[in-house]
Amino acid sequence: MARTGRTLPARDGAPATRDPAREAVAVQQSVFGGTKWGAAFFGWLSATGLAVLLLALVSAGGVALGLTAGASAETIGLRGAVALLVVLFVSFLAGGYVAGRMARFSGVRQGLAVWLVGLVVVLLVAGAVAVLGSEFNVLARLELPRIPVGEGTATTAGLATLGAAAGATLLGAVLGGALGTGYHRRVDRAGFAG
Repeated sequence: MARTGRTLPARDGAPATRDPAREAVAVQQSVFGGTKWGAAFFGWLSATGLAVLLLALVSAGGVALGLTAGASAETIGLRGAVALLVVLFVSFLAGGYVAGRMARFSGVRQGLAVWLVGLVVVLLVAGAVAVLGSEFNVLARLELPRIPVGEGTATTAGLATLGAAAGATLLGAVLGGALGTGYHRRVDRAGFAG
């Protein structure tokens, strides 16, 4: 049986047809939409896990190219900064996608929530290290794979890379969230075809 669209009054005075799929999705979104912080947390967790894996690969590649653990930001140069930005972008793209798929609605908002969860975690860890002292810096003791740049390096290039990293993660998370909810829109259209 073919479904017919419902005729709604348009803003220009001419009648407009709204198909049942869009109407059903609008109702579902009004009930189940909004920011889902659980989905955002698991998206951030996915982004962090992928970043660790990709940074391990990049770090291993750096060792293979002869970069040492004490190298300065100038030694790493533009290639290292670009590699870091690509890793962060891809990681947060995946994290935003996970959150968008889990939440089903408001993908851009879910991607932003993934980025905000990551920002809050970074600020909490930085605050804990500042209050408790560097001897309680658990992340430094874990010896996670990372780009081989000394921790004391805070040059203009390093600060620019930090700003670019924040932008790349935000862009990746928001784009990933939109892609994640896009899957559900395709499913919705298939369910009402014909």
